[in-house]
Amino acid sequence: MSEKEIPILKASDLPEEIQTRIFELAISGLKYKVEKDLAAYLKKELDQAYGPTWHVIVGKSFGSYVTHEQGFFIYFYIGEVAFLAFKAG
Repeated sequence: MSEKEIPILKASDLPEEIQTRIFELAISGLKYKVEKDLAAYLKKELDQAYGPTWHVIVGKSFGSYVTHEQGFFIYFYIGEVAFLAFKAG
């Protein structure tokens, strides 16, 4: 794993095994060059693995204020790209 592919965790209340899986999915999703496609890939994988309804935001510049199910929130960076994933609804 190159230094550009190391996830830097900013905030999370996920169990460690889910957090690790999300990092793995995000790294494998870096093959997508369009952030929207990467977010769609992550959402699909998370909905399948952990049930609906996941929301995923990927980008270099965004703000957010979200309400989520307790135990289902993560915010991290890989390189310059920020990832926000949470389950709600």
